Amino acid sequence: MSDDEPRRSTQIDALMNKLSPDHPGHPLEEPATPVARPGDGGGGPPANTTLDDDDTAPAPVPRRRKRGNAFAEWIIVIGVAVSAALLVRAFVLQQFKVDGYSMISTLHDGDRVLVNKLSYRLHDPRRGDVVVVKTIDGASERDLIKRVIALPGETVEYRSCILYIDGRELVEPYLDPAVVTSTSCGEPQSPRVIPDDAVFVMGDNRPGSKDSRVLGPITYSDLIGRAFVVIWPAGDWSWL
Repeated sequence: MSDDEPRRSTQIDALMNKLSPDHPGHPLEEPATPVARPGDGGGGPPANTTLDDDDTAPAPVPRRRKRGNAFAEWIIVIGVAVSAALLVRAFVLQQFKVDGYSMISTLHDGDRVLVNKLSYRLHDPRRGDVVVVKTIDGASERDLIKRVIALPGETVEYRSCILYIDGRELVEPYLDPAVVTSTSCGEPQSPRVIPDDAVFVMGDNRPGSKDSRVLGPITYSDLIGRAFVVIWPAGDWSWL
């Protein structure tokens, strides 16, 4: 063996030591970043997934109501409306049709009026009120509509076409002078005291009215309510 062989062997050993990973001079490589592949469970999007540049959330699709629920709601609404109307008619307001000519020319046959049924639950009748009276034996009309003339405790008298309350003449601007005249004013009324909880009523058409001159005083319990407005026909619309 020549002298060069030991020297070559020594050089090869030194080179192998440098290439060893444990050697301080060994060149280290950075670990490669793993690339996620579709379907491998990595952090990327799943296979066959389409990415959209618009990140706005889609609008929710409105749920369709079931026909049965909508029908039930309408039934409830109609039931409440009908109940409310019946309650109003029974205790608050009611429409009445004028039948006859006893209130000419304040009211005409066929006029429709609204009657406040709460009025006399809140206060007593007042002179001049136009009232609807329940059907009374001897009256030709089903529901009388008259005007309050005298109140409880007062003395009423009607003579020579002039009305007196407690001996004093009552001014009546609501009378039509073409209807009530000095020669056409209906039946007289001798002095009469009005009892408690009752009123004396008369029609504005004195010669054509059947009222307290024939029927006597009307008790509060027979008063349906106070008519306060003519609502039909439109040409007769007015406050009472």
